[in-house]
Amino acid sequence: MRIGFFDSGIGGLTVLAEALRRFPDKDFLYMADTLHVPYGTKPEADVKAYILESVARMMGEGIDALVVACNTATSIAITELRERYSLPIVGMEPAVKPAVEMNRATGKRVLVFATPLTLQLPKYYALVSRVDDMGIVDSLPLPELVHYCESLQFDKSIMNEYFRAKLASYDLNQYGIIVLGCTHYPFYKNILREMLPAHIEIVDGNVGTVKRLSALLNRYGIAEGGGSGDVHFMCTGNEPAYKDKMQTALALLLEQNSVSETLST
Repeated sequence: MRIGFFDSGIGGLTVLAEALRRFPDKDFLYMADTLHVPYGTKPEADVKAYILESVARMMGEGIDALVVACNTATSIAITELRERYSLPIVGMEPAVKPAVEMNRATGKRVLVFATPLTLQLPKYYALVSRVDDMGIVDSLPLPELVHYCESLQFDKSIMNEYFRAKLASYDLNQYGIIVLGCTHYPFYKNILREMLPAHIEIVDGNVGTVKRLSALLNRYGIAEGGGSGDVHFMCTGNEPAYKDKMQTALALLLEQNSVSETLST
């Protein structure tokens, strides 16, 4: 059995890393639309066309389920993808609902980091309107962060300076949770943990997405085995160079997860 993961670049690897932990008996196809990354600063109609073309290529390779591992792509194309294909399809949305529920008793605010396009789309406004009955959610676009991630820019001094500049106008004492609303952003979770006040929690939608995937596989009766944890990479741009980048980035994520688990035990 093979599960497909789609993103504009390496961001969806943060979701794939979680899936590898939960489904070691599955095979995976990871597709990155490297010709058009980043999506978050491009026109919606163009992005939708890129997504549909890339997913069509994935279907041609043979997949049994699809995870749209990108908040922007989910907002733009998930409905049409489900209309076109009958296999299980899981999308993503910023983890605003659990963040609001976690902060309900504290009186603290929630700050959502996301791409400009995600924050402009009706799906995001509908989500916030539906769950934020206390008016505690604020949103911060970080258009440069995908570029940093795609360049594998993880230097602490550079990224600390970037985040401090972006957060300079925010009183962080008012906030209890920061939501990472783009799958690229969890690459910076450890850097953010070190620089943010200790009381601020950092959440993303990756664990919840993989749990939804698991439930959907069970519903379709395709949850059992069928693979060995093999990951095949595809992309729309310079395949050899970008495949090397994806392998490097995935190895980094798996190492970070291993270190985090060791520190928590």
